[in-house]
Amino acid sequence: MTPLVATAVLLAAVTHAGWNAVAHHMKDQLVAFTLVSGGGAVCGAVMACFAPLPDRDAWPYLLLSAVLHVAYMTLLMRSFRLGDFGQMYPIARGTAPLVVTVLAAVFVGEVPDGWASAGVVVASAGLVGLALWGIRGSGNRPHWPAILAALGTGLAIAGYTVVDGMGVRASGTPVGYIAWLMILEGVAIPAVALATRRGALPAQLRPYAVRGLCGGVLSVAAYGLVLWAQTRAALAPIAALRESSIIVGAAIGTVFFKERFGTPRIAAAALMVVGIGLMLHTS
Repeated sequence: MTPLVATAVLLAAVTHAGWNAVAHHMKDQLVAFTLVSGGGAVCGAVMACFAPLPDRDAWPYLLLSAVLHVAYMTLLMRSFRLGDFGQMYPIARGTAPLVVTVLAAVFVGEVPDGWASAGVVVASAGLVGLALWGIRGSGNRPHWPAILAALGTGLAIAGYTVVDGMGVRASGTPVGYIAWLMILEGVAIPAVALATRRGALPAQLRPYAVRGLCGGVLSVAAYGLVLWAQTRAALAPIAALRESSIIVGAAIGTVFFKERFGTPRIAAAALMVVGIGLMLHTS
């Protein structure tokens, strides 16, 4: 992984944490994800006008990825509705890197070398530690429905990460791939909202429209950068590095949601930095 690719993934981590915080801040999660998904679909439609169509071989990956992304958003909505941002976000994101490492080895034939493997393990240790601290530090008994939803979210993330890594490489056009992915996945949640809320939906969307659509733009930017990086480096280190968004999310939780940052999150951030250094050692 070159420094340029690492910088792109770190920027993706910041923008990803930003749109998740925007979505979490809205009490009605269906409204939040309708706006984020709809904004992403609009961005995708605009991008599709200026990008070539993905190659034929990429479309099965696009369709499967769209299904996995809808499952991811559904589970993420549930985890945000049931749990605190500072707990659910680390669990959801922290379970993905090691699963991606296994899936990439099995389905893509990407077995990371010693330095990259060490970087993934060290970074994942920081993420898992932060997630466990979030459960233990809440002062309450674990809320298992929320935790299971967050874990399911992490598995969905691992699934679409590997599928998209294979799809974008087969597409011949990273921009075209992200455009059509945003279109395909972006219509599902708004369709559900329209079917269930009917005439009440416009009034419910209006107060949050600007904020939610900005979240949609951030989501497209975040994942577009990741897809570009996946055409230039192995999937597992990118997945681990991308999850540095957890540290950004923790900082956002502290500043905007008045959640305590604390020593465990500082330690997790330090482990992430060490892991990043190990992954960059392979360049």
